[in-house]
Amino acid sequence: MNIKNFGFYITDIKRLMTREFSKGEQTLTPMQARALMYVARFEGIRQRELADRLDIQPIALVRLIDLLTSENLVERRADPSDRRAYRLYLKEDAAPTLEVLKDDVEAINSRALAALNDEEVEQLMYLIEKVHTSFSTPSDQ
Repeated sequence: MNIKNFGFYITDIKRLMTREFSKGEQTLTPMQARALMYVARFEGIRQRELADRLDIQPIALVRLIDLLTSENLVERRADPSDRRAYRLYLKEDAAPTLEVLKDDVEAINSRALAALNDEEVEQLMYLIEKVHTSFSTPSDQ
């Protein structure tokens, strides 16, 4: 089995998709967009958990959330169970931005998968989810 280029292709596809994303209609950076989409998906998420999900340092996330807050897209609320922590919520103004992001992501995904038929797309997604699951569960090693 030849798997030596697997990581290269995954990383390069991400790079190419990120570059394509930057050509879209939105004004957010890819990292800002990822943060906003995570807040939309997990409203009330703690800042520290979001930093973990984005794989960035908490201090970098603070600056990122400051930008999203200044754009009136996200708000911080004190965590009722821990006064040192904040939870993140969408603001009403985030809805149009999220729609543009959704449209851009759909266009990028369509372009990326254009060479595949429906059956191949299903098979690819099944396999990618399987690989993802292998990294999402604790390893014994």
